[in-house]
Order: sequence, then structure tokens, then C-alpha cells
Amino acid sequence: MEYKTLNNGVKMPMLGFGVYQTPPEDTERCVAEALEVGYRLIDTAQAYGNEEGVGAAVRKSGIPREDVFITSKIWVSNMNYERATASIDESLRRLGTDHIDLMLLHQAMGDYPGAYRAMEDAYKAGKIRAIGVSNFYPERLVDVCALAEIPPSVNQVETHPFRQQDAAHAVMVQYGVAHEAWAPFAEAKNGIFENAVLKAMGEKHGKTAGQVVLRALMQKDVIAIPKTVRRERMEENFDVFDFVLDADDMTAFASLEDPSFPRIFDHFDAGVVGWMLGDLVKQQQLGGATLY
Repeated sequence: MEYKTLNNGVKMPMLGFGVYQTPPEDTERCVAEALEVGYRLIDTAQAYGNEEGVGAAVRKSGIPREDVFITSKIWVSNMNYERATASIDESLRRLGTDHIDLMLLHQAMGDYPGAYRAMEDAYKAGKIRAIGVSNFYPERLVDVCALAEIPPSVNQVETHPFRQQDAAHAVMVQYGVAHEAWAPFAEAKNGIFENAVLKAMGEKHGKTAGQVVLRALMQKDVIAIPKTVRRERMEENFDVFDFVLDADDMTAFASLEDPSFPRIFDHFDAGVVGWMLGDLVKQQQLGGATLY
């Protein structure tokens, strides 16, 4: 495994296992298999509804808790200080652990400054080992970095061959924030696994197109969290530490950037933002009762 040392000294695996859209009833089995394969970074979120399965798999694995890096995320419905504070404790309960290795704000929506302060207090209390954000575009990331008492350690954003986020990455480097990729395979869109450039690179190294994608992202200093429910794909995705892409490979990979490729979740789209804020609006209408 390769590791990224975060800005607070915590070491985070460069390759992890994501459980977005993994049904709660399948999560424990999937995470247990991922841990058997060798993954030690598991990425979940309050909104995924499967924190309990993640926690159960980690506890039953026999792997010391300190050897597994668990990430979760605060959902939009909990975006103020009080609700975020309560939701962190609820995530700890669901995961069955006394600490979360990395807690992120899932979106830059609602009272996210208040929610960020709640993460800072949980960090000081030892409930969280590192704090960060997700889906924060550069201007919002700079806002947090400039005003927070404890700067974010990670920004998790859509990153894959067709949207490599080089400009955003430069801002993260400037502010000492680690870049983490969600949807590293672009959710299998745009024929990614049959892409001629990626396949040619894979043939050169005896690897698949997917393995090339993960290797390239890590060489660009980007943490990746591919997801799958199939053990054979877990094993394939993990088998990326025995080869290195050369300069020509990385130039070819950079050429796949496609400005016309639509964002998987467009945070500049009013309809998407309205949909995501729906939980927060409903919660306010219910007088503040948590919808977590």
C-alpha cells in the first residue's frame, strides 16, 4: 500500500474501497471481502445508509481498528453546528467505533461553516482523526482554508480520466489539502473500460484499463476509492502496486481530459442543488428534527 501523509500528520491509504450505492444488506459482505483482499481505507457516508454494515465488517474482520482507515461524511440535512454535532455521535454509534479517521462535509450547502465548527470540536475531543470536505470547488475550499481554525485535510471531488481536476488540484496543493477522487471510473460512463488509450497503456504493462486509471491517479497524487460489489473486481482494482506509468503514459492519460464530459453531479445546476437541499428544507419544516 502507498500512503498520503495528511497536513496533520495522519497517514491515509492512497487506494480505498467505496460503498456509495452499495445496498445496506450487501455492505457488510462487500467490506469484509475488501478487507480480505487488502484494502484498509473504507469510505462511507451518512447519506449512504450503510455505516452499520461497514462497522460490522471492520469489527468482525479481526484486523486491529488502528489498521483500518474509516471515512464518513455529514449530509446536507445536518449542516449546522447542533445537528452536525449530533450526527457525528450517531455515525460513531452506527459504525460501532470510538473514532472516525476522516469526517467530511458532504456538500458545500446549508450552514456548512457551522457544521465545520462541529467537526473541529469533535476533532479536538478525539472523536475524529482528520477533518475535510467533499465537493468543494476551489473558491469554497479557499473560503474554508482561510477561515477555519483547523484546516481541512482532504477534499473529495469527482475525478477521473475525463475530468482530471488539474486546476482544482493546484489549489489543493497550495493550501496543503489532499485530493481524493470519487467516481475514479466515471461511473463506467464514456466507454472508459474500452477506451483505446487506456487499453493500449494497459497492454504495455500487462494491466487492464481500470488498473491504469487507478495507477495514473495515484501517480498524480490523488487518492482513489473505486467501488464494486464483485470480489474479482476488488482484487483487480487492488493489483496496482507492481507497475509504474512512464512519462509517455502520463502524457497519454492527460490527453483524455474532456471538457464536454458532463459532471456526474453538477453542483452548478439549480435543479441538482435543490434536490440535495430537499432534506434540509424538509427538516426545517419539521421544526429541526433530524432526518439522519
